[in-house]
Amino acid sequence: MVIVLMGVTGSGKSTVGKLLASQLGWKFVEGDDFHSPKNIEKMRRGEPLNDADRSPWLEAIREVIRTTIDRGEDAIIACSALKESYRKLLQIRGQVSFVYLKASMALIQDRLKNRVGHFMNPDLIQSQFDTLEEPEQALQVDAGVSPAEIVQVIRNKLSV
Repeated sequence: MVIVLMGVTGSGKSTVGKLLASQLGWKFVEGDDFHSPKNIEKMRRGEPLNDADRSPWLEAIREVIRTTIDRGEDAIIACSALKESYRKLLQIRGQVSFVYLKASMALIQDRLKNRVGHFMNPDLIQSQFDTLEEPEQALQVDAGVSPAEIVQVIRNKLSV
């Protein structure tokens, strides 16, 4: 099984993903690791990525998902997957479950004030919400509760 944790920056994808993968003994894949240096620099400057910027990044994540499925492995992948078209690209043979970590603008602003060591410029928060197409085909979880609570909801709802 492949679970993609999706949502805007600061919603907890990496924190929840690492905790969930640890509990399940699954591989964790950090989607941010697949951004090109050009994209990272663009985000550091506070410039939002466009579909052309995201395309190679999404293709690389799709390849990781495809390889994981082909090998019969399980993985948790942290990837914003903000648009429906991105999620369709990442959905391979109906074997990917999306979990949407839904967060308010206020929660994200508060979290990013205290975030250090990440390339995402907090000025991009609004562009993330502007780009977001909330998924209809995903498990939706409140990103405002603790990571442990989120993991428990995911495990219960997806029976993992």
